[in-house]
Amino acid sequence: MADRVPMTKTGEDRLREELKKLKSEDRPRVIAAIADAREHGDLKENAEYHAAREQQSFIEGRIQEIEGKLSVAQVIDVTTMENTGKVIFGTTVHLVNMETDEEVTYQIVGEDEADIKAGKLSVSSPIARALIGKNEGDVVAIRIPSGTVEYEISEVEYI
Repeated sequence: MADRVPMTKTGEDRLREELKKLKSEDRPRVIAAIADAREHGDLKENAEYHAAREQQSFIEGRIQEIEGKLSVAQVIDVTTMENTGKVIFGTTVHLVNMETDEEVTYQIVGEDEADIKAGKLSVSSPIARALIGKNEGDVVAIRIPSGTVEYEISEVEYI
């Protein structure tokens, strides 16, 4: 069996919503489009039929991908845990750049949930790996392409 993959409760909910939509809305719509296109006759030169079949293939592939991810997901809900001030998977971390006093906030999430623009860092990213296991008040040196940046962990939230 494959290793368990960490995922936040929000990430799991999003995947389950997408899976439900694919199975209950998208799949039936494409099946109907294929049936409709078949009624138009010659399938070799029927662009509608080929487009619908391609879309069906994409939908079925995505359903399998989501079901696979959910089958190996280890859902971690930090809201049910006691806040010890330690950075763990799922926590929201407030950092202060020691040099510029610039503040940044990141939530450490699973790889599929990562979105740097939304402040969601993949657990396997260099920044997240440097933060995991540290505590509120710790100073962490993070290597980036232009050198090393030191951040102080100003707050750790279990939200």
